[in-house]
Amino acid sequence: MTDTPDPLPHLGPVDHIGIAVRDLEAGKHLYGEVFGLRLVFEDEVPTERVRVAAFDGGGMKLELLQSTDPDGPIGRFVEKRGEGIHHVCYRVDDVAATLKHLQAQGLRTLDDEPRPGAGGCRVAFIHPKSAGGVLVEISQPPAEGGHA
Repeated sequence: MTDTPDPLPHLGPVDHIGIAVRDLEAGKHLYGEVFGLRLVFEDEVPTERVRVAAFDGGGMKLELLQSTDPDGPIGRFVEKRGEGIHHVCYRVDDVAATLKHLQAQGLRTLDDEPRPGAGGCRVAFIHPKSAGGVLVEISQPPAEGGHA
């Protein structure tokens, strides 16, 4: 037995499930007023061409994602597949180290480096072809003052 800590980054708990919607206001009505979930934050991520409304899903968030550009990732997703679950996000302590580890394991990623995400997080994505058909996001919460 060794006292050396495990050097491999691990995926943490599910941070959120991303749900693509055509109309964010209609989604907010459904999740907030009909389902009775608490709105945690709203944000716009210009680099991803998306508006986000995050609800408390009881231990994880449900992030509703509306495209601000029909040619953006969410706009293309909704046009091709319709509204629905877009991705699963896992919280990590160090997104850059986790991304490098996953790439070294042969996983195909959509990012070479972490990028800005909603709520001040740093994020990266694993291609669905390397993750059993599921788009996987890894997210590092902001050091302080964010919504993670």
